[in-house]
Amino acid sequence: MAYTTITDPSAHFQTLTYTGNGSNPRNLTNDGNSDLKPDLIWTKNRTDSGTNNVITNSSFGFDAPNATFEGGAGNDETLNGQISTESTAKQNNPAATYGYISGHLTDGFTAAAGGTNGDTMNANNKEFVAWQWKCNGGTTSTNTDGDINSTVQVNTDAGFSIVMYEPTNTTARNIGHGLGTTPGLIIIRNRQRIENWRVWHNSIGTGGYSLDGAAAYNTSTSTLINTVNSTIFNVGTDFSVNGAFPYVAFCWAEVQGYSKFGKYVGNGTTGTGSDGPFIYTGFKPGFIMIKAQSSSGATYLWDTKRSPYNGMDETINAAEADAETSNTIMSIDALSNGFKVRNSGNNNGLNQSGEMFMFMAWAEHPFVAGGVPTTAR
Repeated sequence: MAYTTITDPSAHFQTLTYTGNGSNPRNLTNDGNSDLKPDLIWTKNRTDSGTNNVITNSSFGFDAPNATFEGGAGNDETLNGQISTESTAKQNNPAATYGYISGHLTDGFTAAAGGTNGDTMNANNKEFVAWQWKCNGGTTSTNTDGDINSTVQVNTDAGFSIVMYEPTNTTARNIGHGLGTTPGLIIIRNRQRIENWRVWHNSIGTGGYSLDGAAAYNTSTSTLINTVNSTIFNVGTDFSVNGAFPYVAFCWAEVQGYSKFGKYVGNGTTGTGSDGPFIYTGFKPGFIMIKAQSSSGATYLWDTKRSPYNGMDETINAAEADAETSNTIMSIDALSNGFKVRNSGNNNGLNQSGEMFMFMAWAEHPFVAGGVPTTAR
């Protein structure tokens, strides 16, 4: 049996780093082995504090400043706009001067406008990062597996779907995700109400945590996300996941050699180069997210583009509009088959003794592709 069906992860996920030049518009091209036309794009200004983590996708449609979103069950809507991970604000159509993505390209995307008041996309001499996932090129279909129909676009090869659903009330219900296999990670956002982002993780199960905050994972509630299987996920009665509003859910299933969603226990070791836990993923990770389960601590993000050498300590906080930080206390190594925690972390970010940590990882390279093992950095 083949070790992985994905020999080149860059066909499905890529990280792009670039320096803003203030031009409008600007076509940005990925540099992976394969072309990638992204359907989910998460961008961050690395240089400036007070600049949002911005998420947009091809199911919404791009061209955010021109959105005419009405929202509400049964209402017509124009599906463009963007959402910020550190904010509870609803989907918005920002002023063009803040910068936005106006479209995706065969191998990248177009950054438009921006540069005069808190630019999130292409301000001159500012550093940016864009994490990008391929789905189905923006082509959606109706899924009838749940109690109500959902609108999905799906990349079954990479275990990724973008799901839009619009209940009429808060009655608990099942939502079809279209993957054909059980997701390991689900991120849900109410698009037109001031609400938290909700994250369900397979290593913990029922409940969820807030991507936009630092609170512990709530396992004691049935109002968030409950049963998850190969066809549906069940949402409870909380307005963050259910109600007379439009919702978006990003669903990922594990794919051997490409993506992994699991947990590890911190051992609390301290000092530069300390011997923290080793976490096996089965691939050389290119992008890693980590969140403490039972203690207060935000979701932190690492990638091998911003940190091209081990001792990766350049982190971004998904729950804050802060600039990228570089601190050896939050250092990890990306290895050929997983990652190694090197320092103790702080604010329950990485390695507190006895704390359970959830991780979410996508590959830069599978451990074995075409019978050839990858090498460590």
